[in-house]
Amino acid sequence: MENDKWKMTNQLLLHLLLPPAPATCTCLLHLPPATILPMPGTLYVVATPIGNLADITHRAVQVLTNVDLIACEDTRHTRKLLQHFGIDTKTLSYHEHNEKQRTEELIQLLEQGSDVAIVSDAGTPAISDPGFRLVRAAIEKGVSVVPVPGASALITALVATGLPTDEFFFAGFLPSRPVARQTRLRELAAIPATLIFYEAPHRLAGTLKDAYNILGEREAVVARELTKLHEELRRGRLSELAGHYANEDVRGEIVLVVDRTVIDEGAATSKEELKVAAMVDRFEEEGLDHRAALKKAARELGLSRAAAYRQLLAERSRS
Repeated sequence: MENDKWKMTNQLLLHLLLPPAPATCTCLLHLPPATILPMPGTLYVVATPIGNLADITHRAVQVLTNVDLIACEDTRHTRKLLQHFGIDTKTLSYHEHNEKQRTEELIQLLEQGSDVAIVSDAGTPAISDPGFRLVRAAIEKGVSVVPVPGASALITALVATGLPTDEFFFAGFLPSRPVARQTRLRELAAIPATLIFYEAPHRLAGTLKDAYNILGEREAVVARELTKLHEELRRGRLSELAGHYANEDVRGEIVLVVDRTVIDEGAATSKEELKVAAMVDRFEEEGLDHRAALKKAARELGLSRAAAYRQLLAERSRS
């Protein structure tokens, strides 16, 4: 009897001390499995050497080795760089002609969890090279964008020119057509900063001539083939550089850096006007009639024939 009482007492204590068993819910058995979304990958914007391969950073090599895919302007060009450092990461072309299509493809890969690096043929992507569209799209989709800094031709040139570096304006490539180029230079003339341009070799002479005619006489530097075997930094006034490269067979990548200060501001502001009559006279001496001489002068100065004619009349009225 006492044993029975003891058992009942123990059962009562256990019932009071232990929590009740959870109720069985059969609805849990019919829930669909949870959908796990992949974590988005990372877009790395990787700078590469502009000439000397030794300028690549350890971090750039590490990133290019570890990512799933490298988007590059020219796969053949980038493959040489990768082979030099023993990197076998897959590459995909990404250039101005397929940028829109490739951006959509790369964003899909990033959203699925792939890590992607973008490189240009040389220097920092998105600086006068493809990359802006992809970076912008990645940000809009919530994909992490990580810069991997390194070489940049514009900064490399600027710091070696001896021109002011406290304020500078990078204008990229000027328009290839003379009239558009001259219009752009007029827009930039009043900017109180060192001006930096990229330029193609076959357009350098024309750009220097236009810069002298429109910006006035300024100190400038032509930086060519930076970090490469035939690196050249030629310093001088715009008029001197224009004369030097007028008949020069120029090759290589070029950065043009122009000082903010006009050496002879008074002469510079009137120089374009004063040139019209002088050029017309010279062309007439060479055998052109007045109409043809005026047309040729207008073309070389980047003016309409009507504007050149008005300037011609204004100058001759003062003489």
